[in-house]
Amino acid sequence: MTDQERTEDLAQLLARLKDVYDVNDSEIARRIGVAPATVNAWVHRRRGGGRGVKRESLEALADAFPKFTREEIFRAAGRESPGPLPPEAEARVLELWRGLTEEQQRLKEIELRALGEANRTGQ
Repeated sequence: MTDQERTEDLAQLLARLKDVYDVNDSEIARRIGVAPATVNAWVHRRRGGGRGVKRESLEALADAFPKFTREEIFRAAGRESPGPLPPEAEARVLELWRGLTEEQQRLKEIELRALGEANRTGQ
């Protein structure tokens, strides 16, 4: 890991992204489906602290600007990137799910929702 990867925050990553893609805050916002004021707040470090930038917004950045990896974007936002779900892993999870009782499925769903919410909010 380079020093840049270790210390770059989201505002710095966005500055690099704007240089690489020759875009402004409004264009970034348009491509990822957020308000230009949201991107501007990230650039000026006025938002994205506390609960953090939404996971969906970080994923949209990675999708819209593929020269930057998900890991790189999430790291800059101080978050861990979601793990991949290849088809074989999805099949294994589904098979395990089918082996649970109805009550166990209900409890696992509650647990998964809580984990997902923690990931969305950066908690």
